[in-house]
Formats: sequence, structure tokens, C-alpha cells
Amino acid sequence: MMKIKNIVIIFVLLTILVSIFSICYSLSKYGSRGEEVKKIQTKLKNWGYYNGGIDGIYGSKTFEAVKKFQRKNGLTVDGIAGKNTLNALGIISTSNSSGSSSNNTDLNLLSKLVYGEARGEPYKGMVAVAATVLNRVANSKFPNTIAGVIYQPGAYTCVSDGQINLSANEQSRKAAQDAINGWDPTSGCIYYFNPSTATSKWIWSRPQVLTIGKHIFCK
Repeated sequence: MMKIKNIVIIFVLLTILVSIFSICYSLSKYGSRGEEVKKIQTKLKNWGYYNGGIDGIYGSKTFEAVKKFQRKNGLTVDGIAGKNTLNALGIISTSNSSGSSSNNTDLNLLSKLVYGEARGEPYKGMVAVAATVLNRVANSKFPNTIAGVIYQPGAYTCVSDGQINLSANEQSRKAAQDAINGWDPTSGCIYYFNPSTATSKWIWSRPQVLTIGKHIFCK
């Protein structure tokens, strides 16, 4: 009898532990419903991955959008919004994750670049400036790190005049994070300039893609 009771107790404890684990590490996947799914859909729609409705239903469009986001951000491409994907989306606080200090350094530096170059611009324009930095990192013609791109001689006015050393505000930090998470309003641009202040004739020769606020973004 004692053995049976012990087995029952162990089974109950294991069931409780599994339930707790499931709650702590819940994930959204195909067929899921709820507020978390709405947050996922909203983020992905803002960043151009998702074109469906914000209905809180994890259907085929949401599934495919999550896969596109995962592919873009170097995550496991399974269409499941698990812990890593949610972190990348900014739905779970990255301050509680085990991310490397280098990731935080990149975010801080990119935030300062955005503040120095684009404060006062529309939020979309701030994200766009950050996105051009990341597009340069991915381009073989430029350094392959955020710091390398930003501190490339003559690349950014805010570095030349020292504004890169100013403390970034929360809006600049959010814009930098959105760009890191995959939002690129410029569709791949690597240059931008203010036509009212630009002194380089060369920059006017670049193929212009769009204007956001005071900046023209170019390929």
C-alpha cells in the first residue's frame, strides 16, 4: 500500500510541475487565441510581415508572418511564437533574458545614433534611420558591426559633432529596438540626407526611394 501511495504522490507532483512549467513557458502557435496573439499580430503588421486583421486568432496568415520574422532575425523557423521569438518581438522583456552584453551595447549605441541624427523626426523616420545602419551592417561594402558602421570616418554628422555622446531618450531607444527587431520602413536603403542641409553633390546622385519627415532615403 505504501508503494502505491508513494507512486500516486509522485505522479501528482509531476503533474503539478508540468502544469507550472506550461504556464511559465506558454507559447502561441497555430490555433491559439488571446491577447498575446493580438500583440504578435500588431507588431508583425507594423513591421510589414503580416497583412491580416488584429483578431487574436493564430491562423495561417499569422503562422506565415511569424516564420518570415523568424527567418529575418535568425531564429528557428517553425512558426511558433516561443520564448526566443517573443523576446525578439519585444513582447517579453529582454531585461529578464540571458542576452549578451554586446547586444545591449549595440542597442545603446544605435539609440544614441538615432537621437543624434533624427530626434524631432516622425517616429517612422527615427526607425528608418536606425534601419539604414543595420542595412549597412548587412552590406559587404560596409563594416559588419553596428559600431563599425556608426564610427566609420565621415559617415554620420552626430559622430563628427559629438552628439553621439548625448544620452538617448526612450523614443530613440524604442525606434532602435524596432529596427533591430526587423522593421525597415526604407525597404533596404543605406543612405539618407536632409535636402535643406546636405552639402555633398554625390548624395543627390543616389537613387531616391522615399521621404520621411525631413530626410530623403536612398539606395
